[in-house]
Amino acid sequence: MPTYTYEEILPDGSAGPQFEVIQGMSDPPLSVHPQTGKPIRKVLGSPALNTRYSEKANQRALDNKNLTQKGFTQYEKDKLTGRYHKTAGNDPRAPETIDRNDLK
Repeated sequence: MPTYTYEEILPDGSAGPQFEVIQGMSDPPLSVHPQTGKPIRKVLGSPALNTRYSEKANQRALDNKNLTQKGFTQYEKDKLTGRYHKTAGNDPRAPETIDRNDLK
């Protein structure tokens, strides 16, 4: 459930102290403080969106160019032959193809 920020409305109409309340998204906004009964209003703020692990960020991280820059070697399996072909990496010790029978 999300956490919402509310602030007390002072008698002169200015903003008072803020506090947080955990509410369901479908719950109506509060109009009075749950403990003191004083008038309050919801404070609008920017949402906390985690974009660090988004699908787009994962695609960029696993891009062949990025893997090569970071020193990784990646292979993809050919479904017809069962061989693995190098798609990323420039380590001279890594072979260009690997036969699946060689892995046993």
